[in-house]
Amino acid sequence: MTMKPIQVGLLGIGTVGSGVFNVLRRNQDEISRRAGRGIAITMVADLDVERARSVVGEGVQVVNDARAIIANPDIDIVIELIGGYGVARALVLEAIAAGKHVVTANKALLAVHGTEIFAAASAKGVMVAFEAAVAGGIPIIKALREGLTANRIQWIAGIINGTTNFILSEMRDKGLDFDVVLKEAQRLGYAEADPTFDIEGVDAAHKATLMSAIAFGIPVQFDKAYVEGITKLSAADIRYAEQLGYRIKLLGITKRAEKGIELRVHPSLVPTKRLIANVEGAMNAVVVQGDAVGTTLYYGKGAGSEPTASAVIADLVDIARLHTADPEHRVPHLAFQPHTLTDAMGQLPVLPMSEVVTSYYLRLRVADQAGVLAKVTGLLAEAGVSIDAVLQREADEVGGEGSTQTDLIILTHDTREGTMDSVIAQMQALPTVLAPITRIRKEELN
Repeated sequence: MTMKPIQVGLLGIGTVGSGVFNVLRRNQDEISRRAGRGIAITMVADLDVERARSVVGEGVQVVNDARAIIANPDIDIVIELIGGYGVARALVLEAIAAGKHVVTANKALLAVHGTEIFAAASAKGVMVAFEAAVAGGIPIIKALREGLTANRIQWIAGIINGTTNFILSEMRDKGLDFDVVLKEAQRLGYAEADPTFDIEGVDAAHKATLMSAIAFGIPVQFDKAYVEGITKLSAADIRYAEQLGYRIKLLGITKRAEKGIELRVHPSLVPTKRLIANVEGAMNAVVVQGDAVGTTLYYGKGAGSEPTASAVIADLVDIARLHTADPEHRVPHLAFQPHTLTDAMGQLPVLPMSEVVTSYYLRLRVADQAGVLAKVTGLLAEAGVSIDAVLQREADEVGGEGSTQTDLIILTHDTREGTMDSVIAQMQALPTVLAPITRIRKEELN
C-alpha cells in the first residue's frame, strides 16, 4: 500500500521558491522512492498571484494570503521563503501553532528568534528544518548535526557569503578598490541594490550563529557575535597579503576556546596554500575541525535557485520520513537535546572580541626615517606581542619618487585582541605614524 503524498504549502515563490517547485517536479520519481511517499506542493502563497500561476501551472492552488495555507488542515508542511524578521516570524509561529512542520531558508529569522521558534516547535511536536539557511546547497547543517555527531567540534571557519567573496575575488584579480568592484557586482546581479547585510558581514554572522549553536550545543545568540564587513579593505592590503603568502577572505568563525565560544565575522588573511583560500567568485566553503575526524571541507554553491532548492527538498524528504515518528526520536533542531542547551550557557558563554586570541596583519603609513621601525617593534615587544614577519616597502614604491612616507607591514603571532587594541593605540600616537593603522586578523586554520 502506498501512502498518499504529503501535502506542502509554499510561502513565497521567488527565486528559491520556483527552484523548489521545478526540482520537485523534475525529480519527483526519485524523491518519492527515497522518501517512501510522494511530496506535493498543493498550495502557493505569493503577493504576485499572476507570476506565481505562471510558475506552477494548473492543479496547484495559488493564493495571495499566506494565512490561507496555514489554515488549511490538509497541509502538513509549510515552506517559508519570504525572508526577513517581520511577517516571516509571525507566519512561522502560526504554522507551528497549527501543528505544521516548517522548512525555512531564513537565516536572519533563526539567528535572532531561533530560541523562541525551536521551543515552540518542540512544545508542539513539529520539526523546523533549515538546511537551506546556511551555505545554500551545501549540506553543512546535516553534516554538523548528524554526520559529525561523534566529534567534539573544535572550530568552524567558513566563506558563507557569496557576494563578498565575489567582490574580494574581483579586487584581487583586477587590483581594484572596494567601491569600484561593488558597483560592478551590482551591475552583474551578484550584489543587491542595498548590499548592507552582505558587505557589512551581517548575513555571514547570521549563518555563523546557527553553526555555532549546532557545533557547541549553545542557544542561538546573534547579538553576541562580533561583526565586521569588507567595506574598509583596500587593494593595497590584498596585494601585500599576497606577497606574504596570504589571501584575504571574509570568514565566519566559531571556535571552542578555554573560557567560552568565539563567534565572529571579519576579513582574515588565510595562507594561500589552504584549500579555502582558493575558493573564488560566489562559491561558499566551510572547514570544520573535529577531534576524531580531523579537518573536513564542504564546498559548493551558497545561493541560487536550484542549489538552495536542493537543500529545501532534502528537508522535505527528512520530514516526510520522520513525520509519523515519535518526536523524542527525531534529530534535535540544534543537534543537542534541548534541555542540555540551557546548561551549556552557564559553562560556555560567547566571548567578547577583546578576549579572542588570534594573530594580526598591521599596516602602518610611516615617515621614511631612521628609528621608526625600532620604535614600533619596541612597543610590540613591551606588550609581549611577538612578531612573525616584517615587510618594509621602498618609499618611492609607495608614494612615488622623492616620497618621505613608506608602508610598514607587520605580521604578529597569536595574541589577545584586547592587548592588540592597546598597542595599536600606542603606535597610533607616535608622531612618525602618519595615517590610521590598518589591522586585519590572520587565521592559519591548521
